[in-house]
Amino acid sequence: MKAVAVVPGSWLRLGVVVALLALLAACNQEVSAPEMIRPVLTRVLGDSAGDELVSYSGEVRSRHETPLAFRIPGKISARLVDAGALVKAGQVLARLDPGDTALSASAAAAQEQLANADLRRFRDLRDKNFVSQAALESKETAFKAAQAHADLARNQEAYTVLRADHAGVVGVITAEVGQVVAAGQPVMRLASADTLEVAIAIPEGRMPEVRALEDAEVSLWADPQARYHGRLRELSPVADPVTRTYAARVSISDPDARILLGMTAKLRFLRPQGQARLAVPLTAIFQHDGQPALWVVMADQRVVLRPVSVASYREDSALLNSGAQAGERIVVAGVHKLSAGERVRVVDQPLPPTDPPTALAATPGRLPTPLQ
Repeated sequence: MKAVAVVPGSWLRLGVVVALLALLAACNQEVSAPEMIRPVLTRVLGDSAGDELVSYSGEVRSRHETPLAFRIPGKISARLVDAGALVKAGQVLARLDPGDTALSASAAAAQEQLANADLRRFRDLRDKNFVSQAALESKETAFKAAQAHADLARNQEAYTVLRADHAGVVGVITAEVGQVVAAGQPVMRLASADTLEVAIAIPEGRMPEVRALEDAEVSLWADPQARYHGRLRELSPVADPVTRTYAARVSISDPDARILLGMTAKLRFLRPQGQARLAVPLTAIFQHDGQPALWVVMADQRVVLRPVSVASYREDSALLNSGAQAGERIVVAGVHKLSAGERVRVVDQPLPPTDPPTALAATPGRLPTPLQ
């Protein structure tokens, strides 16, 4: 039998062919794509909800605000206080020109003296039986009328001095020296400093909720660290014809020296313990089969669709009755791009900047606009 000679170069060619076949087999295998993790904006429920119902901006006012006016007409000759002055009960605030009232008082006093002299003379004549009893009674009546007229003139003279009815702070002054005022025309406003409260305006859509609540938290724009307990004292049953809002007053139970009349205050109504409702952004609500739901991020960073019950909608948030609990993390943006069980990368929602409350117009007839 004849042996076959193997050429050394054939082994090299055989190795190249085997390598090419292995490379082609590897190319035919399907490469699995890595799982894509989507970053989503989230927040933890309860970090800005709690018992808060709704916030309003208002103005610190006094419960007892008295417009002061002269009881007679005249020309103001002196004003002894300025706006913001602290006054005591009985302190003189302003005076009218007393010239005319002094003349009237002098004339009335002279008439009283004349009537008194006539009465004494007729009594002597009656004792001597020179005049009738009817003539004496006529003089007695004339004396009483003159006496009453003199008392009235003396009262009118006293009305030229305007005094404080009670201790308080002088508010707006509407009359100056030299101005002629009518009887009863307000010249200044006196506010009691020991009965402070916040004047706010309630929109008609919030009336059913606010009417059922009483407790509130009051904070000052000038001092955000200050917190005071408030209580709804008065709620108007009739809407303002211009603003279409309902005037309300919230009394401050524990005021201190930091609260001044006219300050801007922020007020938040609080629900009773156990009746708190969580607030979620409207962008977090996902409609599933016609029902509202939330995407809840679980511990393994996967999202689960959770049906919820919405109590009411606001301008930029919704109040939940049930379906979610404080401490759970929900998705607040891009909810329509998620699917159940999808793994996500959590991104915390940044806190909104603190903006100052809007300027107030809490003057008679115009109340401030509530902040939402």
